[in-house]
Amino acid sequence: MADWIYVDNSNVFIEGQRASAVQNGMALDIWDAFENRVLDFNYRMSFGKLYEFVAGNNKAETARAMLFGSRPPKNDAIWKIAERAGFEVVVQDRNFQNKEKKIDTGIVAALTRDAYKNANDGDVFTIVSGDNDYVPAVQQLRDDGFQVDVVFWSHAGRELREIASNFISLDNHLASLSA
Repeated sequence: MADWIYVDNSNVFIEGQRASAVQNGMALDIWDAFENRVLDFNYRMSFGKLYEFVAGNNKAETARAMLFGSRPPKNDAIWKIAERAGFEVVVQDRNFQNKEKKIDTGIVAALTRDAYKNANDGDVFTIVSGDNDYVPAVQQLRDDGFQVDVVFWSHAGRELREIASNFISLDNHLASLSA
């Protein structure tokens, strides 16, 4: 049995900043933080700690751990740090409006390719994102007999939480995942 891990970096990081803002009293609750665009800009997530949390004690049995994100400035070492933590990094350029693009579809493409071409019976797929855009892919994989877990903050999309084989909240691990 192997683990296949797919992380939406911006999604988990930004929502971690939002969860940290709530925990530190900068917002009344997560919905207040959303509505008022409150983020704790001091919160940083450790790629190594995230990898260890998601892979657990089975790091040797991780078939693939991919981290998807937008291209940082040239002097930023963020992706090198992620690679040292064990992630295969996939970087996409932002569009002309500086919006992140191709991340969700990149994750779905890699996830489904790996599931149907490379996985063995009993393998576990894990998505670290809370976006309901993943619901159709997770539903299809579940219908075809795959275990697909979602690891994210508790305010992940309701449909995604419900369709996942297992939903694991990061909320109680905010401090232990920080850099």
